[in-house]
Amino acid sequence: MMEVQVTCSQCGSSIEVVPDVHAHKINCDVCGHVQVIKFTTDHEAGILKECPVCSRMDFYKQKDFNRKIGVILFVLAAVLSIWTYGLSLVVLYLFDLFLFRKLSMVIICYKCRTNFRRVMNIADIRDFDHEMNDRIVYSDHDFKGKPLSH
Repeated sequence: MMEVQVTCSQCGSSIEVVPDVHAHKINCDVCGHVQVIKFTTDHEAGILKECPVCSRMDFYKQKDFNRKIGVILFVLAAVLSIWTYGLSLVVLYLFDLFLFRKLSMVIICYKCRTNFRRVMNIADIRDFDHEMNDRIVYSDHDFKGKPLSH
């Protein structure tokens, strides 16, 4: 079953949701904000075509790893490299390679940053595109699930 992690539009905290066509609203446990959500039978089946939060069809996939932890590990390895003569960076590289091979993928909505795990049609989702991200975030462009064309 697909797992959905919605980002609260008020406080930015994450809300774990199980897809259910009968669910129309979710409550944030942190700030109490009520957010409208619209699941379909495709969501219940684990197929992602449209975002249940913003109704957009523009998604990207990436490895499921917390970026903040990655930055902290890099800074720690860089500081330790003074005393380890750079060996800490090599160890970090090997650890990163191990994680890259072991971690699963997560699908993210460009517009509302909702995360989707265990998506059945993951092969249909493209990798992150910087230009697409900028056009969606800053110009509110809707690509309707189609790739960027020039």
